[in-house]
Amino acid sequence: MISHMGHKADVEHTGAGRGTITFRSGACSLASSQRELVLIAAAVDLDSLIGVQDVITRHLLRFATQEEIRVDWTDPGSGDALEIVAPAVDDYLRAHCTPAGELLTELAETTREATGRAAGMQVTADEGALLEMLVRLSGARRAIEIGVFTGYSSLCIARALPADGYLLACDVSSEWTSIARPYWRRAGVDDRIDLRIGPALDTLRALPEEPAFDFAFIDADKGNYPRYYEEIVPRLASGGLLVLDNVFLGGRVLDPAFQDDDHQAMRRVNKALSRDGRLDVVMLPVRDGVTLARKR
Repeated sequence: MISHMGHKADVEHTGAGRGTITFRSGACSLASSQRELVLIAAAVDLDSLIGVQDVITRHLLRFATQEEIRVDWTDPGSGDALEIVAPAVDDYLRAHCTPAGELLTELAETTREATGRAAGMQVTADEGALLEMLVRLSGARRAIEIGVFTGYSSLCIARALPADGYLLACDVSSEWTSIARPYWRRAGVDDRIDLRIGPALDTLRALPEEPAFDFAFIDADKGNYPRYYEEIVPRLASGGLLVLDNVFLGGRVLDPAFQDDDHQAMRRVNKALSRDGRLDVVMLPVRDGVTLARKR
């Protein structure tokens, strides 16, 4: 069916019984199994969504000449209503990770008290543990972080580095990073962290254009993700690991109805990463979506 519709729409076979059909008004991804074909339609508005569903349904019924099939569409939903991590799963995984420890727990509480609703920008304890494990597993010695906030992720990365390791931490806020510094000192890693206050793109572009970093973490302003990625990859050593946070943007990236600059920028970087021949990439449904990219 996907091949047949190539003259009416843009089609792409993505392997393992999967494919995507893209129309002007929306798109539909298809994934086949032995018992069913799963269809996921998306469009910018309800009328366009109904149109995509109608075209797909009619073509499926036309192709089913040897057997009777039924096409059932669930009620439409909004991307920002997706539950990436169900509460029961969230509770269970938090209970079965290595505890964050007293210092990180105190930093998280201080962040909530000092920043209020902005505290949601801080990585969760399990994601912090993941960052620390990735740094240790990769054997990284030199790391870079775009977006520090109050320093939770920086602390996780820095303490996973060897004693002579180096973390270049980039942020624009002296106020929020001032919360971080005492905790870095108490953890004994402040000598490994080089905090640069200012636009991260300026900091990146001032660096030599040579592979110097083994690990990179991006968790900053979403509209600049494509630029951060473009600047970091050439400066990442072979075998180095790039980690991007919030690649789902609360599910909005999955829904073409959301067209703000941040949503479009994240879609661009997600697409670019998946097609970058310099990288091996896997996207994980961890929290708000985490992408791991290893430079070849």
